[in-house]
Amino acid sequence: MSDGVTPRIEDYGLLGDLQTAALVHRTGSIDWTCFPRFDSEACFARLLGTPDNGRWLLAPAGETESTNRQYHGLSLVLETVHKTADGAVRVIDFMPPRGEQPDIIRIVEGIEGSVAMRGELIIRFDLGHTVPWVQRIDHTLLAIAGPNAICLRTPVETHGENMTTISEFTVNAGDRIPFVLTWFPSHLKPPDPVDPEVALQETLTYWREWESALSSFPVWNTEIVQSLLVLKSLTYKPTGGIVAAPTTSLPEKIGGVRNWDYRYCWLRDASLTLIAMLNAGLHDEATEWRAWLIRAIAGDPADLQIMYGIAGERRLDEWEVDWLPGFANSLPIRIGNAASRQVQLDVFGEVMNAAWLTLESGADGSKPGFAILRAMLNWLIHGWQTPDSGIWEVRGPARHFTNSKVMAWVAFDRAIRMHTDHEFSGPVEQWIACRDEIRDTVLRDGWNEQKQSFTQYFGGDELDASLLLMPIFGFLQADDPKVIATVAAIERELVVDGLLLRYRPDQADVDGLPGDEGVFLPCSFWLVEVWALQGRQKEADALFRRLLALRNDLGLLAEEYDPRTKQLLGNFPQAFTHLALVNAALALGKVAPIPQGDAKQSVS
Repeated sequence: MSDGVTPRIEDYGLLGDLQTAALVHRTGSIDWTCFPRFDSEACFARLLGTPDNGRWLLAPAGETESTNRQYHGLSLVLETVHKTADGAVRVIDFMPPRGEQPDIIRIVEGIEGSVAMRGELIIRFDLGHTVPWVQRIDHTLLAIAGPNAICLRTPVETHGENMTTISEFTVNAGDRIPFVLTWFPSHLKPPDPVDPEVALQETLTYWREWESALSSFPVWNTEIVQSLLVLKSLTYKPTGGIVAAPTTSLPEKIGGVRNWDYRYCWLRDASLTLIAMLNAGLHDEATEWRAWLIRAIAGDPADLQIMYGIAGERRLDEWEVDWLPGFANSLPIRIGNAASRQVQLDVFGEVMNAAWLTLESGADGSKPGFAILRAMLNWLIHGWQTPDSGIWEVRGPARHFTNSKVMAWVAFDRAIRMHTDHEFSGPVEQWIACRDEIRDTVLRDGWNEQKQSFTQYFGGDELDASLLLMPIFGFLQADDPKVIATVAAIERELVVDGLLLRYRPDQADVDGLPGDEGVFLPCSFWLVEVWALQGRQKEADALFRRLLALRNDLGLLAEEYDPRTKQLLGNFPQAFTHLALVNAALALGKVAPIPQGDAKQSVS
């Protein structure tokens, strides 16, 4: 069965309860939900397949003249208004921040006239593969298969039809008709019923209180808070871990093979997210994340991974799903992520930078985890000379990536600052020597005199947008002649329709994969930030506004964008993109963010 809808990533909205998430298409179909955690197997997998792979449609039965949607204030309560020839209805979708079991609640409200509605609930556990056994007990519909169970409670009559639970009803002006879907372990009895109206008010109160704790920003306040809301929604509350995105295998090019599982916690993404949260005054989230970090990385520093599961799991073995056709027929669909076993030196810098910033912000006066951080640095004293897979997790040969060495410099620089200002003891003279040696090596081997630019890796000719992080992290000042020249080279060679590629995969066998990809949105936000640091305010502001216009109608962004088809690409919504938006907005607004450091040596 097919619904005839050609999917576009930007057509989706996000629901979340701080443990998992759901994506809702503008037509009223929930097409992606993993229960009970972000990284669980989906029970609604239409996003990567067809309606037969699971979805929950709730929409007018007849033709819809228009559909408009928005979040209720700065919350994750989604309101979608459908207008038909017979009237208008509002569908209110939300997931209450959870106590025990996850709920998706949908309230259909009549606005005017009388509108015939249709619901289609298709539950398919195990990523759209397993059809559950469905039965009705009292006023509850139960669907069970293996360890999973889902119950649906609604006053509307339902019936089965072709392995689908159908509801057909009419909504008049003033009516409010609820649907409550709850996942629970199949060996337990169904949880007590949820009062949908009470849950709605409690959910709105939760988000209002969260918003009230935020700092206020003189410019771009709404845009900053909207992105912080996305970052908050990607936090797994029981552990403090932050997932990169709630989806897997949304393609970086339609029909391409660059399809990855992002439902895990990257140290890089989470560390940069922490910076955005600290700048917004979200100290509780920062403290929870640091506690997650210390637990996750505990052990031999040589075994430091670039990513972990949301509870700190280390085994994220990658495998391919063979029963789903993929988003817009883009294969393969991957579960797990083999990049978890890569060596990426930049994560040492991001972890140390996050530790330093947490102390600088005063988020937590205690100093847990210092011993683990020192052990990391002890490994890095020699390990920084190791070829690695770089920030982009290339699946080609390991190289001496320039950004990796810069971030190794950041690791030692922040350790020295922590020693000076926060009683972080250790072999500081050795740290200083390593920091200075790395700096000299990058300036010598990372610079291409003929190209008049730093390059992606030592001895290469290719450019890389990650070089923009040099002034952002303080390796060199933004007005350094080599930074100015490198930015000019990046503008010359990596810009497509005014936006940045992260690198050009067609120019060299860097990532070991065929084909190309869209422009990488975080890189364009980095360019905004660097331009702002260089005093190119007018250009920075214009690019920032251009990037804002790429958000969907709910303010959400994916990882990439295709300037040819004008569509978002990659997993959605993407933490990396939204945190880059926040930091670019702070730079543009001349808000004094927590400093990333400068090119001056903190200890001589």
